[in-house]
Amino acid sequence: MTIRLRPATVDDLDGIHAVVVAADRIDHPTWVTPREDLEEVFELSHVDPALDTRVAVDPDDEIIGFAWAMVHPDTTAGIHGYLHGTVHPDRRRQGIGRQLLAWSHDRTRELIAATGAEGPAAIFQYVDETNTDAVRLGERRGLRTERWFSSMQRDLSEPAAEVAAPDGVDLVPYTPERSEDVRLARNDAFRDHWGSLPSTAERWSKFVDGPFLRPDLSTLALRDGRVVAFCLASVNEEDWAALGAPNTYIDLIGYIDLIGVIRDERGRGLAPAVIARTLAAALDAGLEQAVLDVDTASKTGANTLYERLGFRATHRQQALVERF
Repeated sequence: MTIRLRPATVDDLDGIHAVVVAADRIDHPTWVTPREDLEEVFELSHVDPALDTRVAVDPDDEIIGFAWAMVHPDTTAGIHGYLHGTVHPDRRRQGIGRQLLAWSHDRTRELIAATGAEGPAAIFQYVDETNTDAVRLGERRGLRTERWFSSMQRDLSEPAAEVAAPDGVDLVPYTPERSEDVRLARNDAFRDHWGSLPSTAERWSKFVDGPFLRPDLSTLALRDGRVVAFCLASVNEEDWAALGAPNTYIDLIGYIDLIGVIRDERGRGLAPAVIARTLAAALDAGLEQAVLDVDTASKTGANTLYERLGFRATHRQQALVERF
């Protein structure tokens, strides 16, 4: 059967989303990719869909796979490219993933070269550990696993210890007028984290102004009005249905997207304080589970902290990297 790759357009969104959701149910059955995340591919200023995306279509012009290539727009601290893509589970092991990955890998290298930036460059591919086919394809293109990330889940009905804010610190919900302050705090907190580059204003706006962030569940720690720590949480109700078939019990889940403490405030108990406030708010809002992801080798010891707060690892994702 002849498979053709062509650039994706906005008119392909429904077909792309159907493929991605079908793949999500196999690769990571506790969450699904929102259609809004795919829409962003066609809206970001640093992505040209005609050049940076491909759909795989069969002879009936049905979309059976999708890939897009991207280089992080901030190259001041390094040049990072990313390989994104998947194939419908029913069409795997037919060479489609190999074609899509070869295209996205080549295109990402072109994008990196086109930046003209000097300094270390790397290409990242994040793969759920159960998707061994994708791992093998990445390794054939020269990428190697450098890091593991764990998804961790907490039952909110389990009693949680109260964590008081340190002296001189106020814990408050996130509000839109603090968006830029929180972005700058995020960039400071994550600048020594593995694989992290500064969040640009454009990407940050997509996140905090999007449909899923829950300001009422998100927590900021303020010292003299300055954001010194944060715990930002979102809710995607599509994830609830992903956890079970119709007529089965489904937990109501909130996702903790970002937890951080600015570097000159570390070691003062701010992280457990903002997390505890967010967990209490999630329980009050009727949610039943909280989920987050963590770098298992984080120098901050985040995974140990989350375990102390009642989170338990559920599944893992590995980061394959090519450096040059």
